[in-house]
Amino acid sequence: MVLEKEKAKNNTPKLNSKKKPAYSREQYLSWYESMLRIRKFEESTLLAYNQQKIRGFLHVYIGQEAISAGIESSLRPEDALVTGYRQHGIAIGRGASVKECMAELFAKETGINKGKGGSMHFFSKEHRYFGGNGIVGAQIPIGTGIAFAEKYRGTDNLCVTMFGDGASRQGSLHESFNMAMTWQLPVLYICENNQYAMGTSVSRTSNVSDIRKLGQAYDMPGERVDGMRPEAVHEAISKAAAHIRSGKGPYFLEIKTYRYKGHSVSDPATYRSREEVKSFMDKDPIKMTEKTILGFKLATAAELDTIKNRIHDEIAEAVKFAEESPSPPASGLYDDNYTQPDYPFMRD
Repeated sequence: MVLEKEKAKNNTPKLNSKKKPAYSREQYLSWYESMLRIRKFEESTLLAYNQQKIRGFLHVYIGQEAISAGIESSLRPEDALVTGYRQHGIAIGRGASVKECMAELFAKETGINKGKGGSMHFFSKEHRYFGGNGIVGAQIPIGTGIAFAEKYRGTDNLCVTMFGDGASRQGSLHESFNMAMTWQLPVLYICENNQYAMGTSVSRTSNVSDIRKLGQAYDMPGERVDGMRPEAVHEAISKAAAHIRSGKGPYFLEIKTYRYKGHSVSDPATYRSREEVKSFMDKDPIKMTEKTILGFKLATAAELDTIKNRIHDEIAEAVKFAEESPSPPASGLYDDNYTQPDYPFMRD
């Protein structure tokens, strides 16, 4: 019994006080703040939904925040990004205002899409963020097209094209992969594999559960990444971006992650065991990053509390802003639908 206790004690991971952290204080605090902002934003949206202040669909990013944090620390602001409908956290990570994002969910005129897009359709030209797309897999050819445009213009930019494990079953993925490799387009494909397409596990929908292998049919290089650690995401995307910018064409990352909540607010997620959910919550990216920061004495608990309080106030202000903002006027229904003002099907 004593031997078993000693063995367990020896297997407990510890931070070596003589070992240096993998990244700087500034980088860890940046990751921590970014992930915490997304988490608190999403928790507030769930509360607002239960209060019927947000209606319609709501897909939260809770548990997957390390992906957004790692993406933004490894990309350039000029790079484009397009993703699916679980996208609040990605948009906020790109720099979208939490006030505008919250107002969009409240269907207010001050929203990032003037209240017309809702949970699945954020968009920001300023931040090179092309959505937020509600149709499963629709963003894959869109991102491929954006990458084609970058190559055509002769830029050094790439397009990050994100999708879930469910979208990896779409035919548009294979068409896009083939085209991207044939034309050597500057596109980074990322599968956020949270292991459930709505309520169906990957193993029940495909004989290929190792999703990164899908790119091998087109000789597309790729790898699997631990999506619960911002460090791992940052390193993998930095490597992939260097490959793409060198003119070697596309790269594919399968980032393994986990959503703590159901597919949407209407999903009780009874298809998962409590033990499974707990196993991922035990390695929560925010808690583990906080442990790293404190363990290496990169910041004090008081400094982290200051960040927490600031983000709490920031999200509270966003909710207040959304609540007090006006609803879109009916006269704006046809605004921003077409670039041609006198398009034949527009109404007077």
